[in-house]
Amino acid sequence: MKPAHSVAAMRKLARRRLPRLVFDFVDGGAGRESALTRSELAFDAVRLLPRVLAGAEVRSQTIELLGRSYAAPFGIAPIGMANLVAPGVDMALARAAADAAIPYCLSTAATTAIEEIARAAPASWFQLYVGREQAIVEDLIRRADTAGAPVLMVTADVPAPGKRLRDLDNGFMLPLEPSLRLAADLFTHPRWALATALGGAPRFANLERYEQPGASAQSLARLMASQSSARLDWELLARIRDRWQRRLILKGVLHPDDARRAQRIGADAIVVSNHGGRQLDCAPAPLEVLPQIAAAVGGRCRILLDGGVRTGEDVARALALGADAVLLGRPFLFAVAALGPDGARALIAMLQDEIDRVLAHLGCCSPAELDQSFVWREPPDAAVPDQPAELESGAARPCRATDAGAQETAARCG
Repeated sequence: MKPAHSVAAMRKLARRRLPRLVFDFVDGGAGRESALTRSELAFDAVRLLPRVLAGAEVRSQTIELLGRSYAAPFGIAPIGMANLVAPGVDMALARAAADAAIPYCLSTAATTAIEEIARAAPASWFQLYVGREQAIVEDLIRRADTAGAPVLMVTADVPAPGKRLRDLDNGFMLPLEPSLRLAADLFTHPRWALATALGGAPRFANLERYEQPGASAQSLARLMASQSSARLDWELLARIRDRWQRRLILKGVLHPDDARRAQRIGADAIVVSNHGGRQLDCAPAPLEVLPQIAAAVGGRCRILLDGGVRTGEDVARALALGADAVLLGRPFLFAVAALGPDGARALIAMLQDEIDRVLAHLGCCSPAELDQSFVWREPPDAAVPDQPAELESGAARPCRATDAGAQETAARCG
């Protein structure tokens, strides 16, 4: 098997090995996918300034988060329909995370039940969609509580389904509808087709008990669609906070005022997230708003970030800008699709290696040392290069725009 030394390489292999409509479901975003692209590009705009002779020979990635110690400052985000990539992906991710001592969060939309994951990986978190039926919401909370989930993550950014053009173009729906196009897609991906046939078509396992016994996959898909609801508000979140006696995270925060309110209502942490670019295409990148949110909460609750993280250096960038940890979703599906069941372990090891390298270059012994002092910002005076002598008589001079904005630029160039 060809080695894959980056998430980009894993994505390339995944694209070859998955049917198009499955790959597009995993890879795609809402609308023109601007938010998806922006989330990744935002990391490239952040540069970290190395420090030398810092004596960072002994390094550790251990972090303390929500009352627990984790071996690295990243975890696996909640992923819906993971088993669409291959049978058993939910379980493979949970076990890999447990073995590596990093967080794993099971989604309401997972294809493996809470109880089954809890038996294999007891420290797994649970992510909750607050759907239209409060009785289902209450029972999902009860089941997560009974299963011993240490953390409940409430997702707030799905008041309506995102418009995902790739899925619409592919006619993607669950269960997969037979068609000539699908048949051709499966014919060219026989390994996936055989594995899915033997493992069984993925179903929304956490919702099965809320339908009649033997309910069809179509019925379960309709029930899952009803979990996109705008009825979650601050009052309902406060009731969930009162009901849930362990750690609570609010996921999908992009506005500083929402971050402050979540902290005041008793959230132990927030996830700065645009839902992987899968909901609102005109939303900003999580990394772009992270410094404002970190300033808004002032250390009174923990901050996680997801969206666009692809390397260990991206993890370091997020930590330097105010996050306590990051979550990754798509990259883990790419890893499993590209490398098989052990792909999750390979990705965890790769990210840990990359984080260790960047810590060494920055002169840090642990992630806790990363802060905005490592973020390189161009000095304002550096924006104007030395001018040739022939221009010093007062002729128009070229200049570069700086962060001060267009007015300052016009004044200096005028």
